[in-house]
Amino acid sequence: MLLVTRPAREAGVWVQALHAAGWSAAQALPLIDIAPVADPAALQQARLQAADCDALMFVSAQAVQGFFGPDAPQAAALTARCWAPGPGTAAALQAAGVPMGLIDQPPPHAAQFDSEALWAVVQPQLHPGHRLLLVRGQSADGRTGRDWLERQCLAQGGHVLACVAYRRCAPQWDAATAQRVREWVRQGAVWLFSSSEGLQHLSQLLPGQSWAQSRALVSHPRIALSARQQGFGEIITHRPALDDLLRALSELPNP
Repeated sequence: MLLVTRPAREAGVWVQALHAAGWSAAQALPLIDIAPVADPAALQQARLQAADCDALMFVSAQAVQGFFGPDAPQAAALTARCWAPGPGTAAALQAAGVPMGLIDQPPPHAAQFDSEALWAVVQPQLHPGHRLLLVRGQSADGRTGRDWLERQCLAQGGHVLACVAYRRCAPQWDAATAQRVREWVRQGAVWLFSSSEGLQHLSQLLPGQSWAQSRALVSHPRIALSARQQGFGEIITHRPALDDLLRALSELPNP
């Protein structure tokens, strides 16, 4: 069993791709639920400010989908640069109608798809007075994620506005679901993680579960650290691209 723990919409896409590649045991088990923002008025205000910005940074595909809602300005009318930390976010921007020529993202061969890789691409755009709108999500406890790129922009003399376009929540499991997942753990399921927050939710959903005999494939070194702290016995890091994931899966013993 391969358990894809991305949010439901993304998980479905990855499961289909894994099935097409021959991994019929792949199954979606979202560990992050996506919910609307608690303050839609603040989001709408940020949408109106977008026209005055030089660039918009979208932290994820969910940020794109939350920002370009039914009452949002048309993406095709944007003139600002749109920054994406990876191909999934870039694809969501294109699907929303943003012209490809306005999208900045790390190159396909980048070692990782994250803020650091994006910064290497967009840094030349920065100048004193540059205005960036950072579009991100918010956890149930109010956390909005890393501020690394924001600090880089401020250090270059830029101005950074921020808005929350969606909320990240832990899924709700009943007793039967928890028991089924514990059985998958016992059977040696392989976990595919793309978020440290998903790992935290898993720990909350299955308190007391031992992960010493479990294998985790993670898409970033920071997630690997979280999996190690949670006690996963085997952790393999790969780039968050399908080919890299398939290569990592093919190298597992007894796949």
